[in-house]
Amino acid sequence: MEQLTQILERLNRERVEFVLVGGLAGVFHGVPLVTRDVDVCLPFTEQNLFRLERALDGLNPVHRQTPQRLAFKVADDFPRGLKNLYLRTDLGVLDCLGEISGVGDYLAVRGRSEPAELPVGTVHILSLSALIDAKAALDRTQDKLALIHLRRIQQARS
Repeated sequence: MEQLTQILERLNRERVEFVLVGGLAGVFHGVPLVTRDVDVCLPFTEQNLFRLERALDGLNPVHRQTPQRLAFKVADDFPRGLKNLYLRTDLGVLDCLGEISGVGDYLAVRGRSEPAELPVGTVHILSLSALIDAKAALDRTQDKLALIHLRRIQQARS
């Protein structure tokens, strides 16, 4: 978990625009499940991608869903119109998503997030209700399990 928070610290330090989503967002809301990656929703603008590249400098980021494990490098010929980036770094897995099922694109996700003061700085985290919507839209076992916990947390807060 400590290595995953180091990824968040680096994103914050380089001022990458993002919202924390997925399992780690669930952990911050109180879900008692282990997560092995960092999932963020971000705008895939050129400026934000360059910030992401700086944030991951020295961590040997590679595209984890390519057989060649190509290095992540933003250049003039970097593909435009990206929707997702699935990266492996020396600190762990970072999934960068352009939209979240059940919530929408980055602007919708940002609109349903809330700032949280964490040891790594202020991080926008998907709200509890939005995270419930996102998990409900998925059909994976780990999401169904997280959904049970998230709904109980929501009931306890009501």
